[in-house]
Amino acid sequence: MNGLYEYELSHAAVVLCRDLLGLKEGETCIITADTESDVRVVNVTAAAAFGCGAKPMVVTIPAPRGVGRAADPMLPAEPLTAALSEADTWIEYNNKWLLYSTPYEKALKKNKRLRHQCFVGMTADMMVRCIGRVDHAALSEFLKQVLDLTVKTKRWRFTTPVGEKLEFENSVDSNRVYGMDDGFALEPGSHFMSGQIGWTPEWETIRGTIVFDGSVVPPVGRLKEPVFLDVEKGRVVRIRGGAEAKTFEQWLESFRDPQMFVPAHVCWGFNPGAVLTGEILEDERVWGSTEWGLGEIGSCLVKPEGVPAASHTDGICLNTSAWLDGRQFLAEGRVVYPGFEGLLNRLGR
Repeated sequence: MNGLYEYELSHAAVVLCRDLLGLKEGETCIITADTESDVRVVNVTAAAAFGCGAKPMVVTIPAPRGVGRAADPMLPAEPLTAALSEADTWIEYNNKWLLYSTPYEKALKKNKRLRHQCFVGMTADMMVRCIGRVDHAALSEFLKQVLDLTVKTKRWRFTTPVGEKLEFENSVDSNRVYGMDDGFALEPGSHFMSGQIGWTPEWETIRGTIVFDGSVVPPVGRLKEPVFLDVEKGRVVRIRGGAEAKTFEQWLESFRDPQMFVPAHVCWGFNPGAVLTGEILEDERVWGSTEWGLGEIGSCLVKPEGVPAASHTDGICLNTSAWLDGRQFLAEGRVVYPGFEGLLNRLGR
């Protein structure tokens, strides 16, 4: 990203703090980062928060060697938890995310007013494209309509051009939550960048082959070749592919935790500005992609406590074709379901 985008970056930060987070006069806003974070993003956000009349505080830590609960041994856990437990808002820019870590879980459990925006790995370029240049009103309406379809669908089928063939069913369990990320964080709890809908299917029904051909984070990043995951009754029983598939398999096995081989959630990707970069925050919102997480399941998806695991990873399946109760919704990443034409035009899709 060159310096000519500095104005656009400032605009994106204002959209984030004023419109999406709804910062108010006198509110405390903690911005967390690590030594791998984009400093430009951190500083421009703190300035925008201050401009809204809020009281920003930037907390930068050494980048942990793991994410989620695996980051715990390297975190200043007690002071970090204490600060987050007293804040009104929290913008997370850590490259190695604190999401699902012990400070995260404790802070959200204790602080019932905390509005958390998880923007892990945010870069200046991503912020301009995926926040500053998006028609958030149109995207929110589009996502609400897709969410309505998702909740009503029982039987699912996914395919991709590189060989994914997958079927599963949605659960009727009242503890399962459907999360929709339209970018707005006006209510307490965790919120994420716009352009994603996520949920946890009925585990035992997941069968077939998931194929990651975008990225896997951690431990690989952007992929050079597909990684094939054969799934039987909701468990990954075999991982196939080349060197990157082997790296991924060894990383999962290193935790010695069976939950790391369980598909935790599936998500739609629908941010019109997102491109594949290797930054998972953006990759899992590439238009027409689907994303599968493995490992820890947060309480934001399975109530009341989620499903704990040693860590969590996300993989991207590009150009997905999807059938919802037998009706085609996506054709290699393009929305073909009737009724969305007007919103798609507004979103440039």
